[in-house]
Amino acid sequence: MNLNRRVFSLALLLAIAAITPGVLKAQTQPMTEVSLGGAKTAGTADGTAVLDGGTVVDAGAAPAAVPTGGPEAVTFDGTYVWVASQFNDSVTRVRVSDGAVAGTFAVGKRPVALLYAAGYVWVANLLSDNVMRLTPSTGAVAGTFATGDGPGGLAFDGTNIWVANRDANTVTKLRGSTGANLGTFAVGKRPMGLAFVANSIFVANNFSNNVMQLSTAGAVLGTYPVGKAPFGVAGQGENVWVTNYFSKTVTKLRASDGVNLGTFDTGDGAAGVVFDGTNVWVANNGDDTLVKISPATGSIVATYATGRGPFAVVFDGAKVWVSNFANNSVSTTAAN
Repeated sequence: MNLNRRVFSLALLLAIAAITPGVLKAQTQPMTEVSLGGAKTAGTADGTAVLDGGTVVDAGAAPAAVPTGGPEAVTFDGTYVWVASQFNDSVTRVRVSDGAVAGTFAVGKRPVALLYAAGYVWVANLLSDNVMRLTPSTGAVAGTFATGDGPGGLAFDGTNIWVANRDANTVTKLRGSTGANLGTFAVGKRPMGLAFVANSIFVANNFSNNVMQLSTAGAVLGTYPVGKAPFGVAGQGENVWVTNYFSKTVTKLRASDGVNLGTFDTGDGAAGVVFDGTNVWVANNGDDTLVKISPATGSIVATYATGRGPFAVVFDGAKVWVSNFANNSVSTTAAN
């Protein structure tokens, strides 16, 4: 009798799980999508991205019948989220209060990285080999500064702007107030993401499968192995989070010495990453998802559906925003 009761109870539990999967498994949640308007045709049909040379780890120019400006980067200036549309050679700002598009501004060739720092929006123009700074209130260009070959990552150390030069295997340090070049420093192969954490610059070397730690003077303090094709970097207190595009994971490093504190599953094409003060968010370019991760355990606590080919993610103090490479849009949701 007891055995029959247990069998019946198990069957009932399985039946409930079948008709209400959300009880046992978190469902993918929707996001609000904001179109960036008309654009050129580029990218790949499935929303993944093609790197110069054919490695699928970054946005590129493989022609296909997909209407997109190729938005790869986002930043937040306190009022607007800025989005770089690389195939249109422009940046667009979106008002976070209501999602309204509030202007599109011409920049250099193939803008792929954005940063709000020192009172300006900074734009890395991959094929122009320079960085521009824009006045946020008007979008006007307030300076153009030469970098190394293929600038494609940006970070701010509180005083200076750091630029990852993808094709030169270097990073360049610019004075934030004037844009003056304060030095160029060798790093690993194809530096992508940058972050300033615990008074150091952390560089994700996409083709070296490692992260390099630099002092603010440019000296190498350490080199730490991570997953395959590290892409994005974000700080979380005294820790550094690194997305590994081909490994479908994110790695947590201790900033003081680079000790690996864990590697956790995220999704296909782990790309952009940000810490919102409570959780770590990762955009999965191949899965068309955004995942919210507990920094204490590395477990996924929520999954959100984005547009096609999400790349970058930014936090505005209340919501997270994701650039959708193949949809020419941004998606947003409340952070908590």
